[in-house]
Amino acid sequence: MKAIRRFRCQPGAVPAARRFVRAALRNQPVEIIDTAELLASELVTNSVRHAHSDFDLAIHTQDEIRIEVRDTGSGQPRMLSPSLRDSAGRGLLIVDSMAEAWGVVPVAKGKIVWFTLPQPAAASEAS
Repeated sequence: MKAIRRFRCQPGAVPAARRFVRAALRNQPVEIIDTAELLASELVTNSVRHAHSDFDLAIHTQDEIRIEVRDTGSGQPRMLSPSLRDSAGRGLLIVDSMAEAWGVVPVAKGKIVWFTLPQPAAASEAS
C-alpha cells in the first residue's frame, strides 16, 4: 500500500500529519502506529521549522514500513547534540534511536527524509 498527502507549511500540519499516519497504518499493531506517528511528526516538524516549505508525506507498507517527507528546503538535516537545557534539537536523535534505518535523499528541488520500521509478520500476512 502507498498513501501520499501534501501538507501546507504551517504549524497545524504537524497534528494533521500525525492523524494521516495513524489512519494509513490503522491495521498495524499499536506499537508500530505510535512509533511511526512520533517519528513522522519529528520529520514533519523539521520541515515546517527549518525547510519552511510545503511538504509531501508518503507512507509505503510493502515489505517494511517506509515513511518519507519531501520538502523543497535547501538545507540538509543533521543530528545535533543538544544540552539538557536546550528545548529543541532532539528530533533526528529520536528518529535514529527508534527507526530501523533512516536517511536523506537529495532531489532536484529539495530533499526526501525517510525512515523505516519493520513490518510485523502477523500484520503483513493478514493484509
